[in-house]
Amino acid sequence: MAGEFKAKRSRLSNGGSDKSYFESYADITVHEEMLGDDVRTNTYKKAIFNCYQSLKDKVVLDVGAGTGILSCFCAQAGAKKVYAIEASNIAKQAKKVVELNGLSDQIVVMQCLLEDAFLPEKVDVIVSEWMGYCLLYESMLSSVITARDRWLKPGGLMLPSAAALYFAPICDDEITVEKVNFWNDMEEVYGVDMSCILPFARSSISKDVMVKTISCENVLSHPQLVVQFDLLKVSHADVQLVQHKFKFNSFGIADFQGFALWFDVLFPAHDVAMSNLSTSPYKPETHWKQSLLYLNNEVQVVQDSQLEGTLEMRPCKDNHRFLNIKLTCSVDGGGEVNKSYFMGRKYLYMS
Repeated sequence: MAGEFKAKRSRLSNGGSDKSYFESYADITVHEEMLGDDVRTNTYKKAIFNCYQSLKDKVVLDVGAGTGILSCFCAQAGAKKVYAIEASNIAKQAKKVVELNGLSDQIVVMQCLLEDAFLPEKVDVIVSEWMGYCLLYESMLSSVITARDRWLKPGGLMLPSAAALYFAPICDDEITVEKVNFWNDMEEVYGVDMSCILPFARSSISKDVMVKTISCENVLSHPQLVVQFDLLKVSHADVQLVQHKFKFNSFGIADFQGFALWFDVLFPAHDVAMSNLSTSPYKPETHWKQSLLYLNNEVQVVQDSQLEGTLEMRPCKDNHRFLNIKLTCSVDGGGEVNKSYFMGRKYLYMS
């Protein structure tokens, strides 16, 4: 779930209270930002209608229904009954959307936590837009797993059915100009030399994960798969720790400045190719953009320079909706860099 084409407003509470987290979804701007992402919403719509044979006269559960648009798609595609579970007060607006579209006989909007919900029957299909930055930020996949284990019939369908997280080294000169060299310009602009702040400015952008759009030209090597989840099989334990050992060969001469993370999700379909929602820099921009891990200092690489190390991601102990990321990296066997990144509230305000 995410924001814009500007980063979305923070919805996470001090102390990690799930109650405050879900209550914050009542903010209409969050839903404006998600619905404003045409790639996201149209991919879900296409995927749902491509599965019409699996939805016709079936029972569907929508986890985290928001304003109810995915539930409406499912009903329009022929679902007999849709249980739309939404914990926040936006559920009241979802009920109005359902009524306005004449779908009240098919869609039941339930305002409650997924974990507290009671369904009178098992379901044939579960649909959810659960993905966060770095795929796992906000920890909503755990609720989808719980829903699957409680209510999905044997042989049931998950939409999306699979998810994959990718990782690649990057060169991003734009961030150097925009966020770092800014301080070099102060003497010319105001007559005060502030270049001494440059090291601090550089360390500031490499402390937390930055959500930012890059292009395929920024990517320095072939992307690698970090982890892949089959939504029918993934367990709670699988999302508690993600580890990846990597070795990249650089495409050519560049200033290596860090790494990018992005994800794809896949949807099954009848008689047509599988739908793919991608947040890759090789694909059209989405509100998820890419998640960037900058190093403290750039390193010049040449063709076939070897970038080796490990990546580790896990939920924060103090707030399971936040992420802690650890990175180790060396270039051509040189000194190893160890970095820790926190993916919490602060970065959401970056545009």
